[in-house]
Amino acid sequence: MMELTIRPLKALGEMRDAVDLQKTYWGDNLESVIPAHMLFSLASHGGHVLAAFDGERMAGVLIGFLGTSEQDSKRPAMANLQIVSKRMVVLSDYRNQGLGYRLKLAQRDLAVTQGVRLISWTFDPLLAPNAHLNVRKLGVTCPHYLQDYYGVEDDGGLVTLGSSDRLLAEWWVTNRRVEERIFGNRNELNLEQYLGANTAILNPTTLTSDGALMPADGESIPSSSLALVEIPTDYPRMVRENPALAQRWRLHIRSLFQRQLGAGFVITDFLRTTYENRQRAFYVLSYDGPQLSSLHVN
Repeated sequence: MMELTIRPLKALGEMRDAVDLQKTYWGDNLESVIPAHMLFSLASHGGHVLAAFDGERMAGVLIGFLGTSEQDSKRPAMANLQIVSKRMVVLSDYRNQGLGYRLKLAQRDLAVTQGVRLISWTFDPLLAPNAHLNVRKLGVTCPHYLQDYYGVEDDGGLVTLGSSDRLLAEWWVTNRRVEERIFGNRNELNLEQYLGANTAILNPTTLTSDGALMPADGESIPSSSLALVEIPTDYPRMVRENPALAQRWRLHIRSLFQRQLGAGFVITDFLRTTYENRQRAFYVLSYDGPQLSSLHVN
């Protein structure tokens, strides 16, 4: 990993550089870019704009603000206090080098300093690299599936093929499980170990003669408190080359996650590995509901 400096931005002039960095990914669409005056207000009132610098060049930015959860609106705001992580952008020259991970750890440090236990954000469940960072490396859990979270009209780059489904990521930053992931003192399970413990793949995929990855026609019923859910390893490429198949995958994963998360499962791990002579990607679901008997466990 290159030598980079990460620090919070405070001055309005610095925020303009953060706007320019956002545009490298989101373009000039006004709906897609958080403006400098808003970034300045966030940073001045409990939020943060964290930037990574390679010398004087801004290589990445992470934006967050203080918020509350609406799940229990009757509780005082302080009881539901969390950091909402709104956006992270890394320049293409610096991707796949661990910079996003370092920015998230810096955000965690801020949360711990502020006494905030939870950081939350959303991400597309079909983007395997995002799932690997969020679930596998950072240790987030995902208890909720949000259908068309940003609507269906693509006026801000947040909608793909008429859908904006997201997983809600919850990062309990002082949780022992999270600390074990971050500090590397947790023995991570691999696919073979999960399968050896009779963890079922709920939606085993097949390849067509021309190499298209086909989702299962249905889904299996979990046979234990753990389950595996497969997704494509490169969904953006599928969107470009076979949008009809990409849309089929969207509806398949939507149906599966809505059913399983609604039944008490939570996403707790993510695996990228070679299995059956091809690259595969799997979410790991763990049951967190009241009664296993309702799952027809053998």
